[in-house]
Amino acid sequence: MFTGLIEEVGKVQSASLQGGNLTLEVKAPKLSPDIRIGDSVNIDGVCQTAVEVKSDRFTVNTISETLRKTNLGDLKNGDSVNLELALRTDSRMGGHLVSGHIDCRGKTKTIRKIEGSWELAIGYPVEFDNLVVPKGSIAINGVSLTVTHSDPGLFGVSIIPHTWGMTNFPSLKPGDSVNLEFDLIGKYIQQMINPYKAREGNVDLETFRRAGF
Repeated sequence: MFTGLIEEVGKVQSASLQGGNLTLEVKAPKLSPDIRIGDSVNIDGVCQTAVEVKSDRFTVNTISETLRKTNLGDLKNGDSVNLELALRTDSRMGGHLVSGHIDCRGKTKTIRKIEGSWELAIGYPVEFDNLVVPKGSIAINGVSLTVTHSDPGLFGVSIIPHTWGMTNFPSLKPGDSVNLEFDLIGKYIQQMINPYKAREGNVDLETFRRAGF
């Protein structure tokens, strides 16, 4: 589990595709000394397992299913990636609960600098509309952010200068693919009420009561 607060921006040293799987080596001099083989590392929002660790870099193996759902397969040498180590029990919960399991890819529509901050508009499959809530949490490339507004298949976020400078967002361009993870609590609630919605066709206060809320 992660928080969505980026600890280091790493650099891809090599990206080798073999048999449908990707071997990814990432240079991360700040975090690598704290990584052990078998540890979970969040790379651009995707939970991966370290299979090799050196003094200033680590390696992960990414399976084909992960490549299909994320943008890790698009990475090449020199690309920047957001990195976060797994949440510890004594850590502060500064962002929101991020599992590292990507729901879908989004597409960067616009990037605007307004009064010292940046605004991103992100497109996504409309089937996820009910998981996008204004003022709710969302993780974009592993970064915990707050939805400012939403329309069908499109939402916006505002990013403060500190977050912008501590992530790989400065390298983002319109048209770029991003990894999206919707709010974990919202997904659990949806899963709990779906059986009632399927039977009754609508959701009201009584539906939530029967679901245990």
